[in-house]
Amino acid sequence: MFKKILDKVWAFDAEWAPDPAAGRLLHGLPESMSDADVMKEMWAKGGATEEDPTPFLKTILCRVLTIAAVTRSRSRDGQVTLHMTSLPKDLSSEEDLKESHLIDAFLSAVGKHKPQLVGYNSVGADIRILVQRAIVNGLTQPAFSRRPDKPWEGPDYFNKMSDWNVDLQDAVTPGWGRGNPSLNELASLSGIPGKMDVAGDQVPQMWLDGRLPEILAYNEYDALTTYLVWLRLAHFGGFFNDELYAVEQARLKDLILAEMPTRPHFEAYLTEWNRLRRATGQAELS
Repeated sequence: MFKKILDKVWAFDAEWAPDPAAGRLLHGLPESMSDADVMKEMWAKGGATEEDPTPFLKTILCRVLTIAAVTRSRSRDGQVTLHMTSLPKDLSSEEDLKESHLIDAFLSAVGKHKPQLVGYNSVGADIRILVQRAIVNGLTQPAFSRRPDKPWEGPDYFNKMSDWNVDLQDAVTPGWGRGNPSLNELASLSGIPGKMDVAGDQVPQMWLDGRLPEILAYNEYDALTTYLVWLRLAHFGGFFNDELYAVEQARLKDLILAEMPTRPHFEAYLTEWNRLRRATGQAELS
């Protein structure tokens, strides 16, 4: 369990797919080979079987496609504001779509604003791929990478025991093993939307099919879910009593409603949230 809640909290999630450029380079595959065939070869060399044709590949072999975050800010007078932010901002911009731009924009913002990062398996996956692919892309991130001499002297996103980088999976099940719940399992059983229409192993084919807007929507769903699971753990840990927990959930519902005009897929998320709340004996959101 985390020890504290900082004034800035970013519950984030990233989506990625095997990088055909990495596959061609590492496996000596010709430029003429299609991206789909290169990815199949990467999975084959990564241990694909008939039961698992698309095994999880090392993150350094994948390219980041999208990043989404729910950001929570608490002012000095105690006022709390929430925002949804996602990358790429402009799906029609070639510059915005570049992996180097996505990672640089996100890590630069983290280094500048110094939030408490919250993710699910983020230490083992999301932070790992962002750092590895930043290095591969030749980026420089001194503000994000800076490590203080003493814990109280500033953020340390590389310290696994630091509250600057909260991995909710570690919080609910310290260590590794088959007993670890997935985000979908923990969320759904808690009355929070888990996977909606899309699963992570579908993302590579969606990317090949040019369905990046759907990947971004799925990414935003996971960011919302990660934030709600964080709230659930914060309530469990005593950071929010029952009344404040209800207030915090209502804040996220208001954010979802405010974002619906530009993110119409949020309506499906709110509908599913209420359905799961009823199924788990919780009151619908008013």
